[in-house]
Amino acid sequence: MDFANRVKRFYLEHIPGAKLSGNHIKAPCPFCSPEEGEKPGIIAVYVNPESFFSGYFRCSNRCTPGGFPLYFGRIMGIEAEKVPGYDPDREPYVRDMVFPTRNLNTELLQFISLMEKDRYEHFADFGVSKAVIDEMKIGYNGRYLVYPYFLEDGNCYAARCILPAREQDTFWHGNDKFFARKFRIFNVQEIDRCEGGAMFITDSENNLLTLKELGYPGIAVPSEADLEVLTPERLFYINHIFLVMKNSPEAQLSARSLATRLGFKVRILKWPSHLKRDYNLVSLSREKIEGFRAAVSSMISKSKAFSPFSSPEKEHRNFIDVLEREKGGSLLGLSCGFEKMDRALSGIRGINIMGGPPKAGKSCFFMQISTEMARRKNPVIYYDFENGRQTIYTRTLCRLSRLSGKEIRMENPDVNISKKIKTAQKDFRGMLRYFRVVTDRKLNPDIMRRQIDFIQHETRQDYSVVVVDSLHKLPFENLSDRRTGIDAWLRHMESIRDEQNVSFFVVSELSRGDGGSYSGKPDLGSFKESGDIEYSADNAMILLPDWDLLDPISTTKRKSTLWLAASRENSPGKIAVYSLEYPYWGFKEV
Repeated sequence: MDFANRVKRFYLEHIPGAKLSGNHIKAPCPFCSPEEGEKPGIIAVYVNPESFFSGYFRCSNRCTPGGFPLYFGRIMGIEAEKVPGYDPDREPYVRDMVFPTRNLNTELLQFISLMEKDRYEHFADFGVSKAVIDEMKIGYNGRYLVYPYFLEDGNCYAARCILPAREQDTFWHGNDKFFARKFRIFNVQEIDRCEGGAMFITDSENNLLTLKELGYPGIAVPSEADLEVLTPERLFYINHIFLVMKNSPEAQLSARSLATRLGFKVRILKWPSHLKRDYNLVSLSREKIEGFRAAVSSMISKSKAFSPFSSPEKEHRNFIDVLEREKGGSLLGLSCGFEKMDRALSGIRGINIMGGPPKAGKSCFFMQISTEMARRKNPVIYYDFENGRQTIYTRTLCRLSRLSGKEIRMENPDVNISKKIKTAQKDFRGMLRYFRVVTDRKLNPDIMRRQIDFIQHETRQDYSVVVVDSLHKLPFENLSDRRTGIDAWLRHMESIRDEQNVSFFVVSELSRGDGGSYSGKPDLGSFKESGDIEYSADNAMILLPDWDLLDPISTTKRKSTLWLAASRENSPGKIAVYSLEYPYWGFKEV
C-alpha cells in the first residue's frame, strides 16, 4: 500500500464517523467541546495524493490547530507505530534552555478582551476573519495590536506590538531575554504540527494570517533578516516548505540564502516582475479579494523545488551564447598576447599550471600575460604570495615604459624619460580597473569566490582570469600536510572554473632530481607535491631556462623554452622559446 493510501486509511480508522467524499474525509470534530445546544465543528482531512498538503486536517470551528498525521496521532493518543510516517529514530527538537516560570499568558487574555469591532475590521480589510484572529490569540493594548510569540512549551514570554496604521512603528513586550532573534518565530508550534507534511514560511505576521484564512499551515518571521534563525535542524522533519516573501531584492536574497541551507525541500514562490516593491500577501489579498485563494494556488503550482543546479533552459542558452561568440574566431578562449602560446592552447581557458625551476621567470611570465590581458579589458585577479604588490606594479611599469627600475625612480629624469613614464602611467592607470592584486594570506575558497563575483560585477563581464603565484604558497588549514592542502585547492579551482567562468594561471614548483638538480625532462612527474595536477589541469606547462641560473644577467641573454607537458585538448610538445628583455621585465616570443 502506498503512503497516500495508508494516510487515507489511517484517518478513516481513527476518526469516528469519518466518510470519504472526493478528496476529503469529513466527520464531526472529535476535539470540539461545544456548549449545550451547539453542534461540534466538522473535521476535514485533505487527501488528494497529488497535493503537497495531502493528509492535513483542520476543524471548521478552529477548536484545535490543524496538522498532519503524526500530530493527529499525538493528540488522539494513538500508538506512534500505527501512524503513517512515524520514525522510531526521530530525535525531537529541544531548546537548550530552562524556561522561566513567569509568562504573558494571563496578560494576553486581557489584551484579547480589548479586541473590539474596529480592531477586527482592520484585519477584515485584507480578508482575515475574526475566527483566525482569535485562533492566533492576537490582542490589543489600547493603542497597539499585540502578536504573541508562543514557544515550544506552550507559553508566551514575548509579544510584538504593532501600530495598526503604521506597521513600521513596533516594539517588543515581555521578557527581554525573549526579544532575541532566535525566538522570533511567530506560530513556532506549527513546526511540530507539520511534521511529515508541508507548511509555509513568510515575513510579517499579517502575511501569515492571510494564509491561515485559506487554511494553510505556516510560520512567520518579523522580517527577511530574521530568516537566519531557521536552521536545517529545526525544520528537518518538514517534507515541503513554501517560502513566500515580500517583493524586494533583499527579501528574495534572504529567501535564497535560507533555501540554500535547507535544500531541495524548499519551493520559493515568485512574484511577477511588474509588481511594485514590497508587494506581499496582504497586498495580493486586498487586490484579489475573492480570487486570493486561486492566486495563491497558482503560485504554488508554478513553484519549483530549490535546486543548486542551473535550469536546463539556462544551460542551453549559455551554451548557445558561447558557441555564437566563438563563431568566426581562431581561438576558443582568451588571447594572452603571445601568438604561439595562444595557438598551442587554442586560447586561454580552464586551469593552466606552469612549473619551472626557481628564478626561471615563472612569476615574470605570468605578470606579463595577466597585465596584458587586463589591458585588453579582461578582468584579472592576481593572488600573489611571492613578490609583493609593489614589485608587480614596478615591473609592469618598466615593461610598459621600456625603462629600467632605476630610470623610473630617477629624481630628475630627462624629457624623454619623463614622457615615457607619463605615457606608461596613463596606460597603467587604465589597466588597474581590470587588474587586482591580492596578498591576503588568510585567503580561502569562499573569499576567492566573492572577490571573483565582485570584479565580474564591477567590470560588467561574465568571465575573469585568476593568477595564483604560487600553488605551494596558498594558505592551508593543515600546514603539516601540504600535499592534501594543494589537492583540496585544485578541487576548489575546478568548481570555480565551471561555476564562475574563470580561467586560471597557476605557478607551481618542480621536484628536484638526483643530486638536487632539476630534471630537464618536461613531463607531469616533474611537478612537486601534487598527484592531482594531472587530473585538474586543463594544460600543464613547464618553463625551462636555456641558461645557467648562476650566470649574471648582464653577461648573457636569457632564453627559456615553454613546453606543454599535458593537455586535455591540445597536443603536448614545445610551445615556443622566450627571451627575457632585461631590465624591462618582459618576455619576447622568439
